[in-house]
This record gives sequence, structure tokens and C-alpha cells, in this order.
Amino acid sequence: MNSGIQNIVISLGAMQVARRIPFDDPEVLNYVRIGYVTSQAIIMGVYFYVSYKVRQKNDQTVLKYVDSPNPMSADSGGLVTTTVRDYDLSETSKLLRAAYFGIAMMAFFHLYMKYTQPLFIQALMGLKNLYDAKPVAIHVLGKPAEGDLKRPFKAASMFGAAAGPQTDSASITEAEKKIGARRRIRTSILYILLP
Repeated sequence: MNSGIQNIVISLGAMQVARRIPFDDPEVLNYVRIGYVTSQAIIMGVYFYVSYKVRQKNDQTVLKYVDSPNPMSADSGGLVTTTVRDYDLSETSKLLRAAYFGIAMMAFFHLYMKYTQPLFIQALMGLKNLYDAKPVAIHVLGKPAEGDLKRPFKAASMFGAAAGPQTDSASITEAEKKIGARRRIRTSILYILLP
């Protein structure tokens, strides 16, 4: 089953279970808070452990790909040359930022808006997302980096094929030609402008 569909099913199931939990009872609420904090501590600990393992392995294999263009950014979609180590560290950093953002949102919803059900739901979803994280699958669970786990990772889509960076040699060659053409244009302009 697709990860996006699994997230929806787990969220809906967790909402049904959360309806039956008596959050009005202070003792139950404290247990749910402890569960949420524990799940977030586990998530952060695993992500920091993944970062440690990536640095320890120090895989300097060169990774070239053409990044998929982002409609919100003007300079995305170009050729990316990096190492496996740096790529895995950047992916783990993205996961950490997503976890920090989730914690900030839960702090707002729970402390300011006084919502309690999202604590339970997000504790479960956080652990599910931890299991689905590709760097965790490679560096903690020991799965080989092939198929869906092949770098660069493709973003899963609920509606069909996964979209992501292009790794075929034709796309990489075309991106290298574009970069070379831009450099030639820039140097030509500099020669014209500078006496």
C-alpha cells in the first residue's frame, strides 16, 4: 500500500481511537503528553543516530543528478553534484526540520489552542513517518540502497509514479551543456563590459 494512503488510514483510525480516550481526566492527559514527548524523543534520537552513522561511514561516492524543478524557486532544477555522505546528511536534515516543525505546531495547538487529540495522533504518525524515512531504512534497518531506496530518493506520490530527480545520463549531459553555455555567455558579457 502507498505511504500516503497508509498515512490517511492511520490518521483516520487514530482519530477514531482518540475519540474514545477521556482527555478530560488529567491523569490520562498526562500519560498522552508523556507518550507524545517520548515518541518525539525517539524520533529525534534516531535521526541524530542516522546523522552519526552517515558521518561514520563517510561514503565519498560521487552522486550526480538533475534536480526536479520547483515552481516556487527560480534557481531549482539544475545539475547537482554531491557525495552520498552529503546527500544523506541533507536528507536527514530535512527530516529533522520536519520533526521540529511538527513539535512547534503541536506546542501551539496544545498549549495555546488547548487541543489534546492531536497529541495522540501525532505521536503515532511521527513513529510511522520514522519507519518510512529512507535514510532510517538504509542506515538503521540495514536495507540495501536499491529500488525505492536508491539515491537520489524519489518523492512518493499518492496518484501514480514517484516524481523526483532525473539520474539518466542524457539528462545529466544536457544539464552540463546548459551550465557550460551559461558560463560562456557570462564570460562574453564580462569581456564586453570590461575594457
